[in-house]
Amino acid sequence: MPLRDALRAAEEAGLDLVEISPNANPPVAKVIDWGKYQYQKMKDQQRNRRSAKSGDLKQMRFGLKIGAGDLEVKLKKIRKFLEGGHKVRIQVVYKGREMAHKEIGYELINKIMEHLEEEAILEQKPQMAGRNLSVVIRSK
Repeated sequence: MPLRDALRAAEEAGLDLVEISPNANPPVAKVIDWGKYQYQKMKDQQRNRRSAKSGDLKQMRFGLKIGAGDLEVKLKKIRKFLEGGHKVRIQVVYKGREMAHKEIGYELINKIMEHLEEEAILEQKPQMAGRNLSVVIRSK
C-alpha cells in the first residue's frame, strides 16, 4: 500500500501510522493508537519486573565461632528463603587471625550444605573474596 493511502487510512480511523520494520523491503507499518500501545507496553514491563522479583538473591552471614543453636536458627531462615523461590548467598566472615585457618570456613560451609542437602543445590562453588568465603545455593 502506498504511503499516502496508509496515512489517509490512519487519519480516517483517528489512529497513528507506526513504522514497525524500516529495513524490510517494502517497509512494514501498522495503524495503531500510539498512546494506548505505549501504555500497554509500560504495563507489560511493570508486570515482568514484578514477577522477576521472586528470584532475588538473599544473603546469610556466618561467623566461624557460631554455636549450634544459632546455626539452627539461621538454617531455618535459609529454608524459608529457599521455599520462597530465592537464591541464598551463604557468607562466612573471617575476623582477625581467623584468616590463618581458612579450612574451618570450608568445613562450616560443608556442614551447612549437609543440613540443607534435601532442600538445596550448590549453584556456585565456595569463593574467597577478601575476608569473606561465600557460596550461592538455590532450591531443588
